[in-house]
Amino acid sequence: MLQKQVALVTGAGAGIGQAIAIALAENGADVACSDIDEAAARRTAERCAQHGHRTAAIPADCGNVASINAMIERTVKQLGRLDIMVNNAGITRHVRLMQLTEKDWDDIHRVNAKGVFFCLQRAAAEMIRQGGGRIINMASIAGRGAVGTSNAAYAASKGAVISLTKTAAQQLGPHNINVNAICPGVTVTDLHHRLMSQRAKDRGLTVEDVTREAETRIPIGRANTAEDIAAMAVFLASPGARNITGQAYNVDGGIVTS
Repeated sequence: MLQKQVALVTGAGAGIGQAIAIALAENGADVACSDIDEAAARRTAERCAQHGHRTAAIPADCGNVASINAMIERTVKQLGRLDIMVNNAGITRHVRLMQLTEKDWDDIHRVNAKGVFFCLQRAAAEMIRQGGGRIINMASIAGRGAVGTSNAAYAASKGAVISLTKTAAQQLGPHNINVNAICPGVTVTDLHHRLMSQRAKDRGLTVEDVTREAETRIPIGRANTAEDIAAMAVFLASPGARNITGQAYNVDGGIVTS
């Protein structure tokens, strides 16, 4: 389905990013796996390579524009082009609104908002030269005001991603570039486990109690796996989504319905 396509996935070292990178490789794409942790990026690239396609492992700090530029340049140099950009790298922490500091805000927005914009901009420059491409941004239902977000700065950063997706789709559409976002709900990853552990500690509960409470808010009754998010990313990268742009899709089991 994605044969002869080159994809770049940021934050590919673990969790959702790793699942997306592997799913893209399973569906025929050559995949550049980027992460601030080079060893983690390499491990994901090795798993992608098992599907018989070219891979690359590229360390990058997605909050630094020079590092973003170098990441895109290395992808094109090693794999020849860039057809699919998945802006997945992001950070968060569990902190209440009145305890948020300036550093918390700056750290989160540096990667989640600034980083996504400059990854999108630099990828779009390559795609314009090539005649088109697909950009997939990782937002969150937190950006739609969902209850239970890790913190207000994170929610604001993901709201920015949703807004950016719509504006970029309008301006890049004439260049045959589709721009869409995915808004995951509760997704079981190592990051999720760390957040649940912190919430449990803060409330004097067990991790199991906090996890069960979170899942009771999901109408379908189960949290996402990383592969649930990857399936949406593969669809948005596929020919079947060629006329879809400017959209932000919830993958959350029904928590948010708008």
